[in-house]
Amino acid sequence: MKAVQKGFTLIELVVVIVILGILAATALPKFVDLSSDARTSVIKGVSGSMSAANAMLYAKAQAAGQGGATGTVTVNGTSVALVYGFAGTAAGLASVMDLTPPADFDTATAQEIRMANAKTPGSCKVVYGPATATAAPTYTLTTSAC
Repeated sequence: MKAVQKGFTLIELVVVIVILGILAATALPKFVDLSSDARTSVIKGVSGSMSAANAMLYAKAQAAGQGGATGTVTVNGTSVALVYGFAGTAAGLASVMDLTPPADFDTATAQEIRMANAKTPGSCKVVYGPATATAAPTYTLTTSAC
């Protein structure tokens, strides 16, 4: 009497699992949108860059004796107006930062840097608060609609 095969061989099962894995890997990006997370991370990076650029401006201002209520510092040919040794405006601060590509960022609104291609640019931004006589500058993140 001949034995009748029942079920699948191990090789057949492995081939089916590999094919399903390939299909899942190619279909997943169509269903998962990570662009919002990416924009949120970028705007957080911009906030950190603003802080670092401002620290550089402050150090340069102190070295040049420009730490008073007003002053100017030139960085790579760009003149930046200072308030208490820090950048006076977000636009001045953005001028010494490398926001690349420039089309992704909107600096037209006073004291803000926005993600231009966000779902709601007004809700994906960093608001810059200039320094005062008693307080360092502030960087307020809004990432609710990136």
